Amino acid sequence: MNPARRRLGVYVCHCGGNISDHVDVERVVDAVRDEADVVVTRDAMFTCSDATQQEIEKDIAEQGLDGLVVASCSPKLHTFTFRGVARRAGLNPYRYTQVNIREQCSWAHTDDHEGATAKAVSLVRAGIARTRLSESLEPTVVETVGRALVVGGGVAGMRAAIGLADVGLGVFLGEREAALGGWVRGFGPTHPQGETGRSLTERLAGEIRRRHTITVLTGAEVEERSGTYGDYRVVVRVGEERITLEVGQVVVATGFDTYEPRPGEYGYGTPGVVTLPELRTMLDASEGPLTHAGRSVRSIAYIYCVGNRNAEHPYCSRFCCSAAVHASLLAAGRGAGIRQYHLYRDLRTYGRNELMFTESRRRNSLYLKFADDAPPVVERDGEGLRVTVRDLLSGGAEVSIDADLVVLVTGAVPRDNGGLVSALKIPVGRDGFFNEIHPKLRPVETVVDGLLIAGACQYPKTIDESVASGLAAVTQAATVLKKGMAELDPQIAVVNPDACTGCGACVESCPFGAISMVRRPAAARLPGSNGHASARTDAADRAVAAIDAAGCKGCGGCTPVCPAAAIDLRGYTGAQVVSMIDALAEEVRG
Repeated sequence: MNPARRRLGVYVCHCGGNISDHVDVERVVDAVRDEADVVVTRDAMFTCSDATQQEIEKDIAEQGLDGLVVASCSPKLHTFTFRGVARRAGLNPYRYTQVNIREQCSWAHTDDHEGATAKAVSLVRAGIARTRLSESLEPTVVETVGRALVVGGGVAGMRAAIGLADVGLGVFLGEREAALGGWVRGFGPTHPQGETGRSLTERLAGEIRRRHTITVLTGAEVEERSGTYGDYRVVVRVGEERITLEVGQVVVATGFDTYEPRPGEYGYGTPGVVTLPELRTMLDASEGPLTHAGRSVRSIAYIYCVGNRNAEHPYCSRFCCSAAVHASLLAAGRGAGIRQYHLYRDLRTYGRNELMFTESRRRNSLYLKFADDAPPVVERDGEGLRVTVRDLLSGGAEVSIDADLVVLVTGAVPRDNGGLVSALKIPVGRDGFFNEIHPKLRPVETVVDGLLIAGACQYPKTIDESVASGLAAVTQAATVLKKGMAELDPQIAVVNPDACTGCGACVESCPFGAISMVRRPAAARLPGSNGHASARTDAADRAVAAIDAAGCKGCGGCTPVCPAAAIDLRGYTGAQVVSMIDALAEEVRG
């Protein structure tokens, strides 16, 4: 039986030249104009512009469109934009398909105009084929619990807890150490206000004590999570006691660790070679002229990028340069005669920290740049240390520095959170830090609904940046919890129980624990997937797979492992995927 005729609208974007510089947009429009079921085809300079959105809404209303295809940029950018267009015009938003002809076509084939255009035509035809078989879907609505759990009691977690309490939500603040404050609690003066880390964290702790809706759990470890989005049950161990918390959202702000140099790395282990955190401890714990091992410190050499930007930790830790420059200013204030040398590969004192960098040079800090493949060499020289480096700023001249202290400017490394990752199913990036959905569009959300990340557990951040991300998590959590309900994406996996053999392969494949086996009563005739009676007869109860609509993330990982093809993914059904492949293959043959 042929499906009912559809009325589809296709819109192809120039993206201000990002697409049309390498793809002939007009040819793409002409190529799909006569496709079956297509009744409207247009190109636009920017399909995401207000004017084009209004034009699409008008076409949906006047042309009676029941399907929408937009060929532009990544779905990560504008899926919700065009779903909104469809919804405002009275079209079910899940009858819309986003075709990526920018990142997957134009930008990937800048050297092949003809090939990029042909590929764009194929991709749009595949999008039309999928939309032709699309169906109306409705979000799953779930009630939410008006409480949140914040994991991690550093500045990001403390500020998030305060923000959540201030919008009227109950908060559990869990910290595995005996006291709140994290790394910042041990800091001396911070830049630029000069407030000590202890003063800052004690002030935040005082704000927490004044809010009776915040329950602080110290010495706490998260052990497991169950339930569904908006209504989670999280088991936390506090000492010998296991406590079950009912919460609607979880904010993870567990911070970072600092790199520990290997023995012998840049002379580490040699008397006088210390890390930047160790230097800060020396500066914060004493007053007057700076001394080390009973001797006055008259010269300091800082070696940057220790432990980062290498094969093991290829990223930049961002805050280390500013922290080292700040430490040198503190050291300069302890003795006018201290000579300080900064040996760096690249320097990042961004934003207002640039002023601090300028001040350090004014106070006689000397900066020398070394090549990536020619790091400084640290050697013992009598009772002191000698650092040898080739300075690129002076034409590669070899410079020898006699130093009383060598400071290794170590960066951030991911904290060991294996148990927490396992309990909460936190997504982890290749760098070992926790992974957000999109660094700009959804910077604190993860692929696990209701699980947010904030602070330096996500990537290395300054205090200000950590607090800002904690407040972003507050906004995201409160948006859901204050409404008392949430809508979940209906594009999830579904099981045809008549076809399911109960093998359990799908249960093992689901990374979110959304699939379980349930008993199905015996029946003489079982309903088929199309609603008609099946010829199959079951004489006894049997186990079949069941998918939790609130727990499923629509990843589709269960569908290919089912040997009976009993699982489909709404919005990307087997029939839709096959139709897309057929459309692509047809273009290749053409």
